[in-house]
Amino acid sequence: MTLIKDRLESVLKKVQKPARYLGNEWNAVHKEHHKTAVKMAFAFPDLYEVGMSNQGLKILYESVNAHNNLLMERVFAPAVDMEAEMRKQNLPLFSLESATPLAEFDLIGFSLQYELSYTNVLNMLDLAGLPLFSSERNDNDPLVIGGGPCSFNPEPLAPFFDLFILGESEEALPALLLNLAAYKESGRNRRDMLKRFSAMAGVYVPDFFDPLYNESGVLERVKKNDSTVPARVVKNTVSNLDGAPYPTAPVVPYIQTVHDRAVVELFRGCARGCRFCQAGYIFRPVRRRSPEKIISIAKDLTAATGYDELSLSSLSSSDYPQVDELIKEIDQALRGDKVRCSLPSLRLDSYSVELADRLHQGRRSSLTFAPEAATERLRKVIKKNISEDDIYTALSDAVAAGWQGFKLYFMIGLPTETNEDVEAIVTMCRDIRDRYRGRVRGTLKLSVSVATFVPKANTPFQWEPQLSFQEIIERQQILIDGFRKIQGIDLSWHDAETSFLEAVFARGDRRLALLLEKAWRLGCRLDGWSEHFSFDLWQQAFKETGINGEAYANRRFSYDDCLPWDHLDCGTDKEYFIREHKLAYSCQDDGGSN
Repeated sequence: MTLIKDRLESVLKKVQKPARYLGNEWNAVHKEHHKTAVKMAFAFPDLYEVGMSNQGLKILYESVNAHNNLLMERVFAPAVDMEAEMRKQNLPLFSLESATPLAEFDLIGFSLQYELSYTNVLNMLDLAGLPLFSSERNDNDPLVIGGGPCSFNPEPLAPFFDLFILGESEEALPALLLNLAAYKESGRNRRDMLKRFSAMAGVYVPDFFDPLYNESGVLERVKKNDSTVPARVVKNTVSNLDGAPYPTAPVVPYIQTVHDRAVVELFRGCARGCRFCQAGYIFRPVRRRSPEKIISIAKDLTAATGYDELSLSSLSSSDYPQVDELIKEIDQALRGDKVRCSLPSLRLDSYSVELADRLHQGRRSSLTFAPEAATERLRKVIKKNISEDDIYTALSDAVAAGWQGFKLYFMIGLPTETNEDVEAIVTMCRDIRDRYRGRVRGTLKLSVSVATFVPKANTPFQWEPQLSFQEIIERQQILIDGFRKIQGIDLSWHDAETSFLEAVFARGDRRLALLLEKAWRLGCRLDGWSEHFSFDLWQQAFKETGINGEAYANRRFSYDDCLPWDHLDCGTDKEYFIREHKLAYSCQDDGGSN
């Protein structure tokens, strides 16, 4: 341990942002390793400033370290300059708090937030000096576990992991670690441990399940190979948020992160049911923190961190009952601390504009809204229940209140979309510019961001194909050509290549593990960063492995097909998803939620 710290000083002199790797931030937890029963490294497979913005990391750091005999330290994907120095000097990947090599921990837990981080997982395992495949690791190696949204279809990563925790982990993870502590004392082997863990709620051990394919290579079913394990793994859900662990003194970074503010989670889940939104389904049902608990957390957070902004976070924060009264009470509780509240997720309605106006108190920069689609027909298909009147009324109220900048988010490639729906994005944005540019105080600033639809597991659109690569390019070109004729609007869009890869892995099976390994060995890593992403290398990986990416991204599943994630239970019935999928095509809404 001391040796790494001694060597680290010379390395950090040669890299950008050395504060990414120091681990001595305010509120960091430092425990003596020999006094803890189980030691875990929380591994976020992206750069420090992305990982330190993840609320799940902060929650689990709190929930594990609250136990005296448990320890959790952090590690992030190193930037390319740091990786080069580490490989040059044969320096293993280490935790931030104590500079301990990852191989010396009992567990390494990866937070799987998005598919384009998968090659980073392999790179971090290799930098730790560990075999990539779980079958090649022995009883002396740390267990490699995963969690987060992507664990609801972890099959492309399954051969690299010992287990996954489905769903919310702030209660399940400490329970698993305490279980591991007992097994360490018993001296039982790795497989016995995994069998014991598989009996715990929400724990999925891929080694106890086998994917079976027919002669055409189509997945027929995923069958358990051990009679003692459950046939389906049901997600963990925290029933009482007021009683659940929550970080009131989180680590405060020395460098700016993506979300550089204190965060209070108002509630989990979302009752709106947008048919493309995975988070809205995997975090069901809706559970709220009480106003009293929220205010208590807010006071402790601001006192322990010094942040001057408090984000009231949820999937749709303005849906919290009497949120305006809650904000008044928070303001009253924090009076004198010069802390302002913000709502990161607003509905596109006048009530949200009123809230935003009150929160910004004269500091009006820009408001962000997500119509997703520019035609009412397509919004009905995706269950985005806002009308054109709602959109223009909200914008008119915002302009009247003094707002002069707007960011609008749309998607292309949604089910049933036509070229006319894409052209309507241009028409709507031109109309917004023409209506309001003479009414704002100053210059109207309008930014438009367009993502490509990616079908996700555990949504009503999980059976849908993504647009073909060529169709994505063609529809993006419609937008580019249309906005080129309009001055005063900034257009940005997601690369077709990265959206394609995201769809491949979002609906992939275990055979993609070979593709991941090949892409990583060819040099793919940090794929979520445009300056590092190389689609040429990915195409080479597809070619050398013989894997057809289009067969994953562009396949339309039938209701009778076996989906790679069918043995994992997100808590919402498949029949509900089928009913919602059918309703989408009839442009109807059953008016209810699961």
